[in-house]
Amino acid sequence: MDLDSMDCSSTIDVTDDEEIHQDRHSYASVSKHHSNNSNANAASGLLPTTTSVHELLECPVCTNSMYPPIHQCHNGHTLCSTCKTRVHNRCPTCRQELGDIRCLALEKVAESLELPCKYMSLGCPEIFPYYSKLKHETVCNFRPYNCPYAGSECSVMGDIPFLVAHLRDDHKVDMHSGCTFNHRYVKSNPREVENATWMLTVFHCFGQYFCLHFEAFQLGMAPVYMAFLRFMGDETEARNYNYSLEVGGYGRKLIWEGTPRSVRDSHRKVRDSHDGLIIQRNMALFFSGGDRKELKLRVTGRIWKEQQQSGEGGGGACIPNLS
Repeated sequence: MDLDSMDCSSTIDVTDDEEIHQDRHSYASVSKHHSNNSNANAASGLLPTTTSVHELLECPVCTNSMYPPIHQCHNGHTLCSTCKTRVHNRCPTCRQELGDIRCLALEKVAESLELPCKYMSLGCPEIFPYYSKLKHETVCNFRPYNCPYAGSECSVMGDIPFLVAHLRDDHKVDMHSGCTFNHRYVKSNPREVENATWMLTVFHCFGQYFCLHFEAFQLGMAPVYMAFLRFMGDETEARNYNYSLEVGGYGRKLIWEGTPRSVRDSHRKVRDSHDGLIIQRNMALFFSGGDRKELKLRVTGRIWKEQQQSGEGGGGACIPNLS
C-alpha cells in the first residue's frame, strides 16, 4: 500500500521589512518600553526588576531570549544575532541601519541572571543560570517533538497530543487501538524502491502512542524492506516497552524483537541504523508466493510492557501464527 508524500506547512523566515512590521505589531509597545526605558537603565547602570530584565532580553523579532552577541541600533533598540541577518541589517523598530554595535551593558546584565526554561509553558519547572539555559533546552524533556511522518519533510513540531491530531488530520495516517497488529502490504512492482515510505500507522495502547513504519529503501546495491516501531515520547519512557514483528509464508518466517526507538530519533536515523525487521527482496518475494511479480507481505506483531513480559514466567512474545 503506497502512501504519497504529503506537503506540510512550514514556518517561513521573515525576510521583508514590511512582513516584520506587520507580523510583530503586537510587541510594538514592548519594543518601545525596551528602547526608551530598559535600555536606558542598562546603559546607565541601573538594574530594573527581574521581570523587566527578562523582558529586556527578549528579542522583539523572534521573542526568544537573546544571547551574546546582542546587537543594537544607534537608537538603542536591541535584537539577537540570528534576527540581525533576517531583517537585512535594519532595525525592525526604527528602520535605522544596525551596523555592528554590541550592547555590552545588556550582555553583562545577562551573565548575572537565572531564567526559567523556555519550555516552561509546556511543563518544565527548571531555572538555570543564563548561559546554562541553552544547553538544557537542547535536551529538555518538555521540548516539542518533530512530526514523525517520514513521507515528506514536515517541519511541524508540538507535544504528543498535538502531533497525534496532526498525523490523523493532515497526513491522514491510520489510527488503531490495541497492542497487536496484522497488516498486509501489497506493491505491484517490488523492484521500484526509490527510498519510498510506504506506510505509517499509529497505535494507541498502554495509554501511549506508537508509530509503526514499513518502507522500502536501497541498502547498498539491493532494495530491502523494513518495519520498525517508534515510541511517541522520550527514550527513557520507550525503554519500558518491547515489541515483536513477524513476517513469513510457505513454511518460513522472520521474527524481530526489540525496544521501540523514541521519536526524538529521526526516522532516517532509525532506518539507517537497521534497528528493525529487515527483509531482503528475494526473501520478500518468496514470502509473497505466486510468480514473484507482486509484493504481498503480511506483518504481524505485538507491543508489551517490559515488566509485564517479565512477570509472565519468562515466556516469549505471543505472536499470531501466519497461515
